[in-house]
Amino acid sequence: MHNQVIQSFERIVHNLWFIKDIFGLILGAVFYFFEAFVRLFIPRCKKDVEGEIVLVTGAANGIGKLIAKELGDYGATLVLWDINSEALDKTAKELKRALDVRVYAYTCDCSRRSEVYKVAELTYKAFLPSMLQRNHGHLVCVACHGALFAMNGLADYCASKSAAVSFAESIALELLVLKKEGIKTTIVCPYLINTKMFGGCQTKRPSFLPVLDQRHAAKQIVDAILQEKMYLLLPSSLYFLMALKSLMPAKLGIIFVNFFGGMDLMDHFRGVPVPIISYKKPQRQQNDSVSDPQTLIYYN
Repeated sequence: MHNQVIQSFERIVHNLWFIKDIFGLILGAVFYFFEAFVRLFIPRCKKDVEGEIVLVTGAANGIGKLIAKELGDYGATLVLWDINSEALDKTAKELKRALDVRVYAYTCDCSRRSEVYKVAELTYKAFLPSMLQRNHGHLVCVACHGALFAMNGLADYCASKSAAVSFAESIALELLVLKKEGIKTTIVCPYLINTKMFGGCQTKRPSFLPVLDQRHAAKQIVDAILQEKMYLLLPSSLYFLMALKSLMPAKLGIIFVNFFGGMDLMDHFRGVPVPIISYKKPQRQQNDSVSDPQTLIYYN
């Protein structure tokens, strides 16, 4: 009899907790859907990054260079990484002349763990502990639309970008559990950008999925960072395609991929010549030292 009473009480408590969780889910859904609707008309206020230390990888050319310039325009101290030392030095000098901010350049191949440790004692994993201590910072992963949609001829590329997005999402959840609200995360998935990396690639429906202009994409990415958005898909039509992907049958999805050009996207891809680069020890462009970054922009 005593055990039955206890079991009945436990069931009641369990049901009460379940009702509480359901109520919290409904309340949260209503609130965040309403917030998202309001944000369509009232954008978030932009945070101030003046004086913050910002690391941009792949900063010697292309969109990495443009992202660095955009952030420098807002007064951030720039730390630039790239595998191409000559192009990196040129970019650093150019940004120093154009911007009234400190600029540091380091030669680094981010695909080589030893190189990364030599330069700055790592990207996410090395900077994150100091961010956790301060409860301050911003982690940004720039991936690709290939992380969201499979593309013919891009198996390895899509796999690596999917892994990058999953890693960034996992870090975001860990920060949430640790109650480190001062550390923000942003995941960016753009469509093709008109850089040499995608030379020759063609889009089948340019009015719906245009090849993105580098400068416009860089501005939108930096704007998303300053507004502390969790996700940014470029162009906005990718949000519609993501919604369709989650609702439609798999075989219908293949028809849609073909309709939007996913089957022949790489047919005219020219590729990018890989330069022969001799690795150098990291060289600082200025004599002042850089403390641990408080704001980390991780460009993947």
